[in-house]
Amino acid sequence: MMATPLNLKELSKQEELFAPGHRMCAGCGAPIVVKMVMMAAQHPVVVANATGCLEVSTCIAENTSWKAPWIHTAFENAAATLAGAETMYRSLRKQGKLEGDIKFIAFGGDGGTADIGLQSLSGAMERGHDMTYICYDNGAYMNTGIQRSSATPFGADTTTCPVGSQNPGKLQHRKDLTRIMAAHGIPYVAQASPSHWQDLMTKVRKALDIKGPKFINIIAPCNRGWRTEMDDAIKLSRLAVETCYWPLFEIENGVTRITTMPREKKPLTDFMKPQGRFKHLFQPGNEWMLAAAQEHVDACWERLQKEQASPIRHRG
Repeated sequence: MMATPLNLKELSKQEELFAPGHRMCAGCGAPIVVKMVMMAAQHPVVVANATGCLEVSTCIAENTSWKAPWIHTAFENAAATLAGAETMYRSLRKQGKLEGDIKFIAFGGDGGTADIGLQSLSGAMERGHDMTYICYDNGAYMNTGIQRSSATPFGADTTTCPVGSQNPGKLQHRKDLTRIMAAHGIPYVAQASPSHWQDLMTKVRKALDIKGPKFINIIAPCNRGWRTEMDDAIKLSRLAVETCYWPLFEIENGVTRITTMPREKKPLTDFMKPQGRFKHLFQPGNEWMLAAAQEHVDACWERLQKEQASPIRHRG
């Protein structure tokens, strides 16, 4: 399915559904992601937002940055809440009480998506609700103190897996949430990055045009949790793509397609060196962790390329 082509001139003239003036940290990747997603929408939208950085910073008392119907949900039930709204919408249309084409978008961080909210997300996807779930992945529970999540990368230093004499950082590789969602057999799954805005917005438009449940996982650097410079979000997002830590691809009706092929695959250390959460890995004695991290990324990238060469199509 071909999405409507992006036109910068037209985008610059349209109303921003996610307005400035929110209280997200300066340089945070999440509001960049959300702004792109909302600008890509070409229909009226209803938004559900799981508790997290995005929710607590964009709607405080009577002040809000959202120019669309917006529902604050608990950490664990953004997908369930939006599924209920989408079901009500279908019922009202069937009864002739509502007209027009409304799209439904949920936003959640990796904690509220890959961990706490995984059950309700999986249920909504399995039931087939016509909605698009966006995970802005910053790799930890940043809103509550930079605790590890299942999306925290191998070797990272967090407040619940702190680096010390007895611990070299997180010892598990991050959960591959994108593949978990693809395993549900839903019509569309994708991975995107704000460094590649056309790719990101094209995927959002494509997802919103497809009937049924869709999921897009988008990397969203956090300068506080990653311990980086405040203006590094796009640079790090690009390095994540160029090192294949965060490859850009989509799985449409079971067919895998890499949407951006790095001109030159850079070593993973190019992505890790600017981040203070990996500083300890470059000290003597931790070479094995750098090697293990690179080996894991290489294996995942090789598998993705093989899947593109030999796609497995879902039945039905």
